[in-house]
Amino acid sequence: MSDAVVMTGAEVRIGGRRIVGPLDLEIGAGERWVLLGPNGGGKTTALSLMGARRQPSAGTVEVLGERLGRTDVRALRPRIGHVSHRVADALRGDATVMDTVLTGRDATLVTWWQHFDHGDVGRAHRLLATIGCDELSARRLETCSLGERQRVLIARALFGEHELFLFDEPAAGLDLPARERLLEAMTAVTEVTSVLATHHLEEIPPTATHAALLRDGRVVASGPIDDILVGAQLSDCFGMPIVVDHDDGRWRARAAR
Repeated sequence: MSDAVVMTGAEVRIGGRRIVGPLDLEIGAGERWVLLGPNGGGKTTALSLMGARRQPSAGTVEVLGERLGRTDVRALRPRIGHVSHRVADALRGDATVMDTVLTGRDATLVTWWQHFDHGDVGRAHRLLATIGCDELSARRLETCSLGERQRVLIARALFGEHELFLFDEPAAGLDLPARERLLEAMTAVTEVTSVLATHHLEEIPPTATHAALLRDGRVVASGPIDDILVGAQLSDCFGMPIVVDHDDGRWRARAAR
């Protein structure tokens, strides 16, 4: 499989009004993409198409080789891992961090009616250790900070061995230390196709390979990240003069004086 996501003329309409599209975008297997753009640009809606959570109103969307509208999304969705505040809010707050990670195997919200052996628990511990959260394994999810919960969701997604990871503004609301710990955890997702939606270049992990700029529901530029995250294109996308800095694998942006 050469492409994980292929959108061709994809549109989403609500109440007869087009809110996204037409979108034309190809995300190759193993690539790590960033979707950037202003509020209302269409990033979250694009992710909902990629996650098979929404059907296109027009055009075609293929995810992991399956065309939406012609496949059973109940079988497709467990192949996709999600990290977002919406997922965190849907999980049971009184479940332990360990149980939360274990739900990632079958993309469920609870571990009821499921069997996990010592190997499953051991692998969950190792994943939590990788993202610096193993000491939280016995804690209730609702007692964890926002940043801790976002890292636990990454471990949950990794435990599910998904073929595609979608990150919807995972660093929103985090302070500087929590954001940096989250980005460190996100660098663990290097062998799986991933797509991150964010407003801020500072939230892009150094492992990102490609970027797409969205404005008014359309892709205005896409390609290798070094070719896309330049001042002129970001200025056009955000509608103001922007200066971009890039060093040590990290990106920064500020308004031009």
